[in-house]
Amino acid sequence: MGAFIALPVWNKTAAGGEESVTLDAFVIRHQLNSIQAEIQPAYYHLGLAVLIAGIALFAIFKYKNRLMQSALCAVNSILMTALLGVVVYQTMFKAGKIFEPEAAGNYGYGFYALVVAMLANVLANRFIRRDEKMVKESNRFR
Repeated sequence: MGAFIALPVWNKTAAGGEESVTLDAFVIRHQLNSIQAEIQPAYYHLGLAVLIAGIALFAIFKYKNRLMQSALCAVNSILMTALLGVVVYQTMFKAGKIFEPEAAGNYGYGFYALVVAMLANVLANRFIRRDEKMVKESNRFR
């Protein structure tokens, strides 16, 4: 989630190359020319990303309570899906319509970092469940 915060999520440049739109975790920046820019704050991206990172960090240290870890991973999955939905909505309907609506933009490394975080969360939940199953099986043998 740190990479999502630090890197650009999406950008689009006009055919002339002078006008561009960039979306990151903080703002939607519409660069009209080399001097003028319109900036719309998008701090809700940042807020969700920090919340997701905080929950993930908290879940890492709850290794003694695997059921809570699994529940926190499920909450994180929901929040990451919401963040992905907000980003896609922003790119398709808000920032994408600023100029040349028929032209598509390019997703940046920040977007792909969010996708990797989602996959890592799914794998973490899977391994937590596998650990819980192994512990229950070992208790049966005692």
